[in-house]
Amino acid sequence: MKKPNIQSIVNGIIKILCCFAMPFCYAQTTDLARIEYTYLPQTNSDNSINRFRAFINFPIELGWDGHYLVPGVEYRNFDLDIKDPVPFDIDQLGKFQLFRASVGYTFKLKKDWRFAAKLGAELASNFSETKIYNNDINFTGAVYMIKDKTGDGYEKPSRLIVGLNYSTNAGRPFPLPILNYFKQFQPKWSYSLGSPKTNIKYQVSDKSAIQAFLTLDGFYSNIQNNRDVFDEDGSTRSASNISMTSILGGLGYEYAFTKHLLYYGYFGHTFYHQIRLRDTDRNTLYRLNEDNTFYLRTGIKFKL
Repeated sequence: MKKPNIQSIVNGIIKILCCFAMPFCYAQTTDLARIEYTYLPQTNSDNSINRFRAFINFPIELGWDGHYLVPGVEYRNFDLDIKDPVPFDIDQLGKFQLFRASVGYTFKLKKDWRFAAKLGAELASNFSETKIYNNDINFTGAVYMIKDKTGDGYEKPSRLIVGLNYSTNAGRPFPLPILNYFKQFQPKWSYSLGSPKTNIKYQVSDKSAIQAFLTLDGFYSNIQNNRDVFDEDGSTRSASNISMTSILGGLGYEYAFTKHLLYYGYFGHTFYHQIRLRDTDRNTLYRLNEDNTFYLRTGIKFKL
């Protein structure tokens, strides 16, 4: 019997975790607005990654008690600075942009439960041409239940989120699960388990908090004018999209200017970091530098 390869087992487990966690990144957030900057250098390389992200969600209370419509918009600019020699043309592969529009609907149920659903559409591409192609467009949808015990009157506030999410950019014909649990177990201590982030937080003062975290980050984009990737034997294969997946951990700091307006900064290191060029069947054609690296993310957010 062939002895199992440890690295292949680890990669398989990571892929399962990523499939489970990635949908939640877009399915639910208590942040109403955010502006942030992320920096990832490439270890043992001159490559680097810079990302700017901004979004706003604006809840609209409907005529029924506890019913809200939540439209939202988001923009991301992903700069990939490739300095290492690679077997493909890097022209117009340095900048990728994402434009997303979504609408959510939520209403109260009995015994602290709330139902929510969300639909979204996005453009994600290097936009090397002035026109938009079908492959630049993706759609997302999610349904989930929230058991929220975070208001006044709860000695140990908690929140449970369960649901399903579907995205056309995942390349799978079925939805994936959403699961996250938050609990404040001491006046100054709280934790969150699930995706996209697991953490434990300590409230240093009324205005500041620190935390240790484990989280998932990444992006996906279409490539207009597919790139030929040259193999060592001289053959070529066509890359039609690019993706990044990172699993990382570290420390974070938050400072509250007001009850709802916060500054945050996270510094950490990746445990798994992969940037891949892929074909239309999602087969990996080329991996950029996969060495683990440090991670810096900072910004300002307005939250509930």
